[in-house]
Amino acid sequence: MKLPIPDRTAAGQALAKALQKYQHQDDVIVLALPRGGVPVAYEIAMALNAPLDLMLVRKLGAPHYPELAMGAIASGGIRVLNQQVLAGYAIREDDIAVVEAKEREELLRREKTYRGDRPLPNLKDQTVILVDDGLATGSTMLAAMKAVQQQHPKAVVVAVPVAPPETVYRLQQMADEVICPIQPDDFYAIGQWYADFSQVSDAEVIAQLNQAWQS
Repeated sequence: MKLPIPDRTAAGQALAKALQKYQHQDDVIVLALPRGGVPVAYEIAMALNAPLDLMLVRKLGAPHYPELAMGAIASGGIRVLNQQVLAGYAIREDDIAVVEAKEREELLRREKTYRGDRPLPNLKDQTVILVDDGLATGSTMLAAMKAVQQQHPKAVVVAVPVAPPETVYRLQQMADEVICPIQPDDFYAIGQWYADFSQVSDAEVIAQLNQAWQS
């Protein structure tokens, strides 16, 4: 994968090549972490001839430092906390509860907006490929993995174009496989590794999901 990554579409196409062994298998499903993970996952799902769906996750931003993840939540009541961040910034449970309530509201809004009445996928005995456009602390992906593992999948594979080495190591402790071609030591933010990292809109997410679901 060349740097800078041109855009999320190019990231998905590159990851799809690294995931070719999962092509044309009946027990494979690709789950995107919205919103940025959807264009990446779309390319993977199309290349593998696998169904595409969502794993809804929300980052819990630290009070006064919203870009810093103190944890994450996922569908099914899942919550993962970064104890290092909580201790380092003396974050109390009351502070976490305020942020969590707000993010659960947004998680439910997205679920209704993106899925409508479409039933949730059955992940039991499936090889689940979780996809995002990149990871920093990995809190959101860890929450997604925890939510998936509750459903007793056959295997959990994480596919992201870029993440720092320590985050990849954390994921490897839980996942059956982690695909991450770019692991820079000088990681600052996901967007620094992309030429085009423009925000993905709800409309774009819905359009790509509908396109995948119709095909």
